[in-house]
Amino acid sequence: MTHERWTLRTENTSYTVRLSPDGPWAELDAWGPLGVEDGPSALDWSRRTHFITPADAAPAEYLPYGLRPFTGSELVASRPDGDDRGTWWEFAGAETDEGSLRLAFQDERSGLRTVLHYETVPGTDVVLRWTEFTATRALRLERLDSAAVNIPVTGTARLTCLTGQWSQEFQRTQLDLPRGTFTIGSLQGAPGHAYAPWLAVQDGEAQAAYGIALAWSGNWHITAEAEPGGLVRVRAGRVPHEGALFLAPGETLATPQLACAFSPDGLDGLSRVWHRYERHLTGDRLHRPRKVLYNSWEATGFDVDAAGQLELAKTAADIGAELFVVDDGWFTGRTDDTGGLGDWWPDPAAFPLGFEQFVADIRALGLDFGLWIEPEAVSPGSRLHAEHPEWVYRIEGRPGRLVRNQLLLDLGRTDVQDFVLGTLDRLLGTYDISYLKWDMNRPPTERGRPGAGRVDLDAEHVAGYLRVLDHLRTAHPDVTVEGCAGGGGRIEHATIARTDVVWPSDNTAPLDRLAIQHGFLHAHAPHVMSSWVTDAPGVFDPRPRSLAFRFVNALCGVLGIGADLRAWTPEQRAEGARWIARYKEVRDVIHHGEARLLGAPDAPSCGVQYDAGDRTVVAALSTGRLDGAPLLPGRADRLRLRGLEPAARYRDTATGTTYSGAHLLHHGLPFAWSAAHDADLIVLLRE
Repeated sequence: MTHERWTLRTENTSYTVRLSPDGPWAELDAWGPLGVEDGPSALDWSRRTHFITPADAAPAEYLPYGLRPFTGSELVASRPDGDDRGTWWEFAGAETDEGSLRLAFQDERSGLRTVLHYETVPGTDVVLRWTEFTATRALRLERLDSAAVNIPVTGTARLTCLTGQWSQEFQRTQLDLPRGTFTIGSLQGAPGHAYAPWLAVQDGEAQAAYGIALAWSGNWHITAEAEPGGLVRVRAGRVPHEGALFLAPGETLATPQLACAFSPDGLDGLSRVWHRYERHLTGDRLHRPRKVLYNSWEATGFDVDAAGQLELAKTAADIGAELFVVDDGWFTGRTDDTGGLGDWWPDPAAFPLGFEQFVADIRALGLDFGLWIEPEAVSPGSRLHAEHPEWVYRIEGRPGRLVRNQLLLDLGRTDVQDFVLGTLDRLLGTYDISYLKWDMNRPPTERGRPGAGRVDLDAEHVAGYLRVLDHLRTAHPDVTVEGCAGGGGRIEHATIARTDVVWPSDNTAPLDRLAIQHGFLHAHAPHVMSSWVTDAPGVFDPRPRSLAFRFVNALCGVLGIGADLRAWTPEQRAEGARWIARYKEVRDVIHHGEARLLGAPDAPSCGVQYDAGDRTVVAALSTGRLDGAPLLPGRADRLRLRGLEPAARYRDTATGTTYSGAHLLHHGLPFAWSAAHDADLIVLLRE
């Protein structure tokens, strides 16, 4: 070994690991801003006690069960029969490349080799962590976390997570953890609606914020432990199906990546770190404009036919939409939610001139064409289910449970994957489709595969899902892919890296959606956030808001329209056309710029500020009275902007009013809210 200490440098921070002199593990030395890594560690371990406690142990990077029986472990391994439980490893070497580090450990008795991986992400303050296991003899893994991070605190830790349920996803939730354990996760075969696989930790109300996010599309957990001695230890990883998985001799397994982020500028600064990271994940696809879409679901539901869809498409094109998406109901047997899933053929009764002609008619309006599909689902009465009943998750001799009148295909099977791949290739190869909305509307319930033996069904389903998405990216690179799972039920970095946009929630009611998007933008970038303008009052929330409010709220991400345009008045259509035109002028700033969250949904005003070059775009919204009462006439309010140059001058391109940067930073951008004016979009040009 030639090094005992390694430092990885990101854009503005560093992550330093050293080999412990007291035991065969790597330990955290420092994590924080550049320039402090060579000073004393932020973690002070000089306070010893007269009894062995977690406070007496250095902050280990990754703990196997056995080395420290009095602390939690990231790895629990044993023989397949459960005997000889524990791992006592020895350091086996280090490898370093530009921006990466690999630390290897070996346990000869168990036959397990473990490699801790670290990798920086260019242009971001993110370090990726994951772990790789190789077995020389059969092993049982009960816990196989991706990584653990150690966060210094001087008092009570402030945790921020994103919680909710279906139609109320991404609610920003904060709690203090003075001591003890806090856990979030999902056993629903997807990240789920209740919690996002994302957590932020601060030292009380201090500005500096540490964040982690797990790239895994199946069962997962994140656990934070406030330990004695001034430390919060956060571990995260996938959760094996049935509680354990098995490694055969010679088999290697890699855990999902855990992204670790840091910002000295609090949660708002941390959000921009995540935004930059997701722009990195998007790669070259970032530079393709996210087109204004119209989706027909809320206008027609399952009542899909060529004439009605074309009528909507013509109106959508007239107001400036660039893409028309036919949602559920386009395929054979789909008159309601009881049938049709799995039989992915256009219904000839709905498209009497043929689906190809229908798509051509849409494109003749100057619109791209998109299609909704739910590839993992099957209806019990479908032809697919009749031909392949063995393809659904099931337990022999037990009844299957219908959720939303459907069953779930076992996407871990290669024959099911091949069917899905063939279906998508046929649709995308036959018809001129440039947009695909992938939905998933039920979790697995009776998750079994008779005769399969000991397999991790959750991991195999994730692998099948990612295989299909990877195929779409390779075979159909120009097709825009939207990820949806009953709203925001499957949004994490593995999905975001392979899709173009995601659907945060099925709830599009204006004020509900404001809170959903506020939480979403703490963890995810504007260019991946699909958001629609729908009819008010919403299905879930009757509190009224203007058409302007709904447009300004929706254009904070990727603008879409889901309203029944046939019912809009000429004045509403003209207003919609103006908002769409304004969005097109600034969407490059919204999708590529630095975003700052201004205020919160429970404040009198809130919004989002976007900065790119010499342009600043402010989407401002008045929350008004949350009980549905009308807004107070003529109420004045303001939003203090951030990140501007105090000495610079900024001109409002609509009114010509000029402000100093200092005025906007300290006094704020003024708004005169009223019932007729509850939202605004301001474009400032730095002179």
